[in-house]
Amino acid sequence: MDIEGFVRARIDDYDYEDLAEILAVRIREYKNITEENSVEMAKAVIDEVSTTLKLQESGDEFLKEIASVNKADVLMGEMGVGSRGAGDFFVHRKIAEIVSSTNTASLVNPSEQDDGGVVKAPVNNDEVYITTAVDGIHSRLSEYPFLGGFHVTRATLRDVCVMGADPVAILSDVHLADDGDVAKIFDFTAGVAAVSELVDVPIVAGSTLRVGGDMVLGDRFVSAVGSVGVSAYPPTARKGATEGDIILLTEGSGGGTITTTALYNGFFDVVWDTMNVNFVQASHALFEADLVKDIHAMTDVTNGGLRGDAHEISNTTGVGLEFYEKEIRQMVAPNVLNMLETLNIDPLGVSTDSLMLIAPPEIVGDIKKAVAKYDVAISEIGEVNNSGEPILIKEDSTEEKLVPLFREAAYTKIKKLVGETTPEDFEQMKEKVQKASDAAIAKKEKVIEHIRGN
Repeated sequence: MDIEGFVRARIDDYDYEDLAEILAVRIREYKNITEENSVEMAKAVIDEVSTTLKLQESGDEFLKEIASVNKADVLMGEMGVGSRGAGDFFVHRKIAEIVSSTNTASLVNPSEQDDGGVVKAPVNNDEVYITTAVDGIHSRLSEYPFLGGFHVTRATLRDVCVMGADPVAILSDVHLADDGDVAKIFDFTAGVAAVSELVDVPIVAGSTLRVGGDMVLGDRFVSAVGSVGVSAYPPTARKGATEGDIILLTEGSGGGTITTTALYNGFFDVVWDTMNVNFVQASHALFEADLVKDIHAMTDVTNGGLRGDAHEISNTTGVGLEFYEKEIRQMVAPNVLNMLETLNIDPLGVSTDSLMLIAPPEIVGDIKKAVAKYDVAISEIGEVNNSGEPILIKEDSTEEKLVPLFREAAYTKIKKLVGETTPEDFEQMKEKVQKASDAAIAKKEKVIEHIRGN
């Protein structure tokens, strides 16, 4: 519970004593403290919030502007942010616009909607490509921190690998709410460490904080893991996809999303299918065989499933992608596919954590041979053409244009209740989000001008 948010939402509707009493009751739901102490705590929160509101009465107009949010009046859930669909992709493009407005130089940045970012650095008269990536723990794995740590670490390492870089370091950021048991931190770290040891990439740094400090009650756990990779070759970004290329896919058994699906739908045995490092091993096989430099593009089938990745690759590059449904289904681990079909979840609309490669035909055989050394299944699932669209050739030979849903395929009961359909006012929502993004850029420019002026 966010007690600061609770107060901010109600401070204009209640007098001081009544609000303190209401909040004190909520605090005692989480804290084993006396009524007197809970009231004192509630009053302290109200006093702090009241003090911050006095900023609007100050004469510093510029500070007021910086401290105020130019609201979009569009909520995260309404826009589907974090749900890996059309709304989420749109918001990420706006984030990329803010990043791009800095005019700082990088080879790959968020504007290209790739898995990781890449910069080039001189080392001993040679050029080294440095890739960084960061991923957050799956929100529904807060109660399962070891699994959360394991899968988020795999995710960030995948993001480095698909840019053609060899992972060299892992970073961890942990946030546990005020009433969380400290052991959650240890369990999460152990999950991160398990992957670290399995792939021989060290954990080098991190941070540990409380969610919201004193202002958030409960035991909600959130975190992120980052990774760094290096390469002597340019990145295998999505923009490298070329007409005539072959699309290959490794077998995917899922990560955080599939684990969440299994836990919250009672398919507990499927969790074990997800506990592997096949993706990193397959990527390492390509490094060993010196094939990375010849691969045109690599990505992991995660955000919004294959539907989302296909749409983003085609949208970024302008090429067409033709996929074969039968071959794709064969590259989903049998237990995982059975669970998805039993629950009526679209296998093309969720993260299966497969490695997707786009490469010229002449090296396809070498790729298969290299990956097979690590007992990871891989198959040709399509090709790149000049149609400008991602198309799925279904098992009955009909065609379907692959487009991301507003949210990724619903894989828990609550997600099914929220739904996947696009809101009727989605275009108006996009306009509001665009204005908020533009306002954030304008604020940044004013602050930079002010600082440089001083």
